Amino acid sequence: MNITYDHSEIVAQNTRMFWFRTPHKPDYIAGQFIEMTLPHNNSDNRGQKHWFTLSSSPTENLLAITTKQAPDRSSTFKQVLFSLQAGASINISEPMGDFVLPKDSNIPLVFVAGGIGITPVRSMIKWLSDTKEHRQIRIIYGARSADDLAFLELFENYGAKTDIILTGGAGQLTAENVMKLGHVTDNTLVYVSGPEPMVESLETDLKAANVSSEKLVLDFFPGYPIT
Repeated sequence: MNITYDHSEIVAQNTRMFWFRTPHKPDYIAGQFIEMTLPHNNSDNRGQKHWFTLSSSPTENLLAITTKQAPDRSSTFKQVLFSLQAGASINISEPMGDFVLPKDSNIPLVFVAGGIGITPVRSMIKWLSDTKEHRQIRIIYGARSADDLAFLELFENYGAKTDIILTGGAGQLTAENVMKLGHVTDNTLVYVSGPEPMVESLETDLKAANVSSEKLVLDFFPGYPIT
């Protein structure tokens, strides 16, 4: 599917939300992801295709992704993305993935997000806010510093309790913290999204804390450092 770059906005330190126009109103489920292709010369070993969660909501007219650019080790893909000019045509796959809200709105939810892993949470909370659907949600958000935090105003306006863990200091995003802050019970669904090593570690530790596989929903972000 071809989409057209419209504009971007800074949402946190070195982090931008990129907005795109589509041929028709986007048809996807909040929390899904796409593969984006940016052909360019002399690409590095990270290639010309990247996976991105859609941080926009299906209720919004434009499609959006949100990503971070590390100034000292930016890939050629990110360099091209961050230098796009309005009107540029981009190719993406159809949205896919099952990191989405359960149909039963009565299930209590805990979102555990590390760094850029907050993007699918933004999509889902925006969708819930726009459709005026209330759910019992707790967000546990780990970031290196306060400057790296994004979308807090949206979460607050929706009424989702958000616990911040700054991992650049003494804080740690651990299974113990998730169980304690999230008040996790046998009925709770725990969504974990973020850098792949973080998600894998939390999956192992949460299962050791007696959270069953059926109660874990995981979203891995390859290529990002652990938060």
